[in-house]
Amino acid sequence: MDGLLLPVLLLADSTVRLATPLVLAAMAGLFAERSGVVDIALEGKMLGAAFAAAAAAQASGSAWVGLGAALVTSVALAMVHGFASITHRGDQVVSGMAINIAVAGLGPTLADAWFGQAGRVPVRGESARFAPIELPFAEAARGVPLIGPFYAEVVSGHNLLVYVAAFSVPLVAWVVYRTRFGLRLRAVGESPAAVDTAGISVEGMRYRALMVTGLLCGAAGAYLSIAQNAGFLRDMTAGKGYLALAALIFGKWRPVPAVLACLLFAFADAAQARLQGVVVPGIGQIPVQLIQALPYLLTILLLAGFVGRAIAPKAIGQPYVKER
Repeated sequence: MDGLLLPVLLLADSTVRLATPLVLAAMAGLFAERSGVVDIALEGKMLGAAFAAAAAAQASGSAWVGLGAALVTSVALAMVHGFASITHRGDQVVSGMAINIAVAGLGPTLADAWFGQAGRVPVRGESARFAPIELPFAEAARGVPLIGPFYAEVVSGHNLLVYVAAFSVPLVAWVVYRTRFGLRLRAVGESPAAVDTAGISVEGMRYRALMVTGLLCGAAGAYLSIAQNAGFLRDMTAGKGYLALAALIFGKWRPVPAVLACLLFAFADAAQARLQGVVVPGIGQIPVQLIQALPYLLTILLLAGFVGRAIAPKAIGQPYVKER
């Protein structure tokens, strides 16, 4: 039993770590898209935040300064997206893709100019990264059958941002479905004209939603560079922003189903790392490229055949023009 339990726990632990940026980005996208703004720029905001976090943490020696820089950078990019698509009523998809492309080139360029590491930003020093947190009684509980090893290996031992991501799910669900802000957020995404008639600023609500989106994307980017990894690398998000958006669609713009989709994608990612080099009888060794493509193939299959009819907010992607 012990010989089988440990690999399962390690796979679950890896799934939790890999799901963290997806969960944060999916919750970020939920606010933007529930307000009626298509946010394909999740990828760019995460990547920009990852660069800012690594650069600030390396320069200051503090992970908290890095996190602050990530949040500011991501919110700034979200405001750029809002300025183009809300204030000037530009195409939201084009605006988002422009941010993604600009950040993908600007980050490595600045990294090379400032640090001279061929587009990389190494983060050195224990205080410049978020360290794992050992929860109370983790080691003492390890001897308890099943529950103890699960608590010690899967629940305990993660850094702060993993627990922030876990806490964000019930918090987002509460905000969206149990608060006045959440009611107005959903109303803006469904019928902005009705919200405007009630005397609530549609533009103001959408900008506030994008600010929350920026904060959550900033945390996701900081996790990638100063928590999960020890520095910034070119294109280190590797499509996680798009996967988070796919998880949001798969979850039909609801927090809990979206998180379950994130966990599924993260599980596929964790499994592909363990399947490399596996030999299938009668077929031979599975190509590494096919195994690495598993999370993305799973995304396509789910969205194409198993998501069912996903009904987006009615006003999504539609700039609101106030009637005079």
